[in-house]
Amino acid sequence: MPSHLFADRPAQPPEPGSVDALISQTRRLRGDVDAVRRDTVVDDDDAQGRWQRALCDLAVHHLDDLREHLGQLKEGLPPAPEPVDFPQPAPETVPEAQTRVGSAEWNLLTDEVIWSDELFQIFGRSPESGALPLDELGSTLFSEDQPLLTAWVTACLVDGRPIDGEFRIVRADGRVRTLHMRGEPVLDSDGCAASMWAVLRDVSELRRSQRAVRESRDSLQRRLEIAQTEHRLAVELQEAVLPPWRGSLRFPHSDAGSLDVAAHYLPSATSALIGGDWYDALELPDGSSMLTVGDLTGHGVTATSGMAMMLGALRGMAMAGIEPGPLMGWLNQLLEASVQPALGSAVCCRYDPARRTLSWAQAGHPAPLLFRRGTGRSLTPPEGVLLGATTGASYGQAEEQLQAGDLLVLHTDGLTPRSIEFSRTDGTERLLAMAPRLSAARSAQDCVRLVVEEFADGEREDDACVLVARVGG
Repeated sequence: MPSHLFADRPAQPPEPGSVDALISQTRRLRGDVDAVRRDTVVDDDDAQGRWQRALCDLAVHHLDDLREHLGQLKEGLPPAPEPVDFPQPAPETVPEAQTRVGSAEWNLLTDEVIWSDELFQIFGRSPESGALPLDELGSTLFSEDQPLLTAWVTACLVDGRPIDGEFRIVRADGRVRTLHMRGEPVLDSDGCAASMWAVLRDVSELRRSQRAVRESRDSLQRRLEIAQTEHRLAVELQEAVLPPWRGSLRFPHSDAGSLDVAAHYLPSATSALIGGDWYDALELPDGSSMLTVGDLTGHGVTATSGMAMMLGALRGMAMAGIEPGPLMGWLNQLLEASVQPALGSAVCCRYDPARRTLSWAQAGHPAPLLFRRGTGRSLTPPEGVLLGATTGASYGQAEEQLQAGDLLVLHTDGLTPRSIEFSRTDGTERLLAMAPRLSAARSAQDCVRLVVEEFADGEREDDACVLVARVGG
């Protein structure tokens, strides 16, 4: 509604057809946004989903307001209000969605106040109770907003400044609403304020939607920051727990049957899935060597700290001379006695350089891969399953005779993505297909580099470990 200051300038109404077209476009867009909102599935733990839903709600409120304003534009400007005797007849009930904008004029010369029917509904007042004079309007406001309105009205009437701001009111029914007020003084022939005209818009739902967007965005940001912190702590702890050696480690000290060992940890692309996978290589007192990879259930700092306990126990049992089969059984029993995490999968190997014999056991999968003279194969899993872990019984144990130049590859499940495109079998086949390149590599470290490059495509769904051991001449 234009100010009375410009009543002498005839308004140019828009073409009805153009407004109808805009209303139709707004209606279609509103339906599309509402469909997206209905399709947005949100649960209590989905911060990003709640943020997206809040944005949809905010867009719907904006479109509802736009459609309402376009409807008023189509109807044309209402006639200028004429003096009437109070009380006015009660208007018909109008849905609240259609009463968001009302107008008012306060005549300073006659003390007459004119409110539109919509403004009565916004304030929750009946026309019989009459419109509020300017000096009583503040009584409906929150106490902290009253000085603000007083300052606006004073500046408008004394200095001729327009009003453009928001305040909160408490309706007669106790409901709190947020109103946006735009007002201007109406000057007489002497340039003095004769009255004040204003349009008030109920923006409660709009502000609620904006607040929901802001709160959900802040919640999502906090979750991201927490996830990043947990990711950093988990990676630091992972690096602290895994063996301190980097690159190749040669053992035992004798040349015959010595092993060239290298390993690598590949973090998950998802910060919440860091932790739980391990690799280890250890020279034992009798001259043999322990090689192991595996993973624990769960992720994050809890799983990584559990891995530290598990590696200590695994090394201690290996140093005590426990063979891989019984060792896996005792390890599983130890983890079952803990609150969390549990053993996901593991491979434990013991290599005797004097006889060039590999003894190994597994919990879950995958089995070690053996590469010899340009070809590769998976080792045959040991017979037998876990028999009464609570009594200390062991997993089955297998043996494999190795030769000079043989290459062993141990890896955890997370090395290959869990997807339709890459199944676990596909991952094993991809590794076996690398046999010529792995056999031609000069060192175990070069082999690890080749494996990491091969499986670098796409984002890793889980963390993973790979260990390569080459038998010396």
